[in-house]
Amino acid sequence: MTIDTIGSATTARTADRSPVSSDAAVAQGAARAPATAVETANAVKASTAVPTLDQVNEAVSQLNKSSQAKSQGLEFSVDNDTKRTVVKVIDQSTKEVLRQIPTPEALEIAKALESKSSNTGLLIQQTA
Repeated sequence: MTIDTIGSATTARTADRSPVSSDAAVAQGAARAPATAVETANAVKASTAVPTLDQVNEAVSQLNKSSQAKSQGLEFSVDNDTKRTVVKVIDQSTKEVLRQIPTPEALEIAKALESKSSNTGLLIQQTA
């Protein structure tokens, strides 16, 4: 193993690497060449179809019905006000919510930031 300076390490040194078998190459995803800069830029710029609220609710319903989510104590929902997906980790024995992502406080902040009816301030509702 050698240590190269930053200026001389411009190309990958394939001679020091051990050859990969064809089975391992396929398992590692080497069957596809890396994307070029143009392909990457186009993928980032491409408009993706935004799912409708009904599609999101259907996906949430399917997730909640899955046995894996139930066995791990996961519950998925969509917050009515912010339309954000909420994941709760629930204790199976006590049915207590152990963790919620995003937190209830984060949802309240999102509601406050999205509401345009408040002219006094974004987060603070006090007057001097």
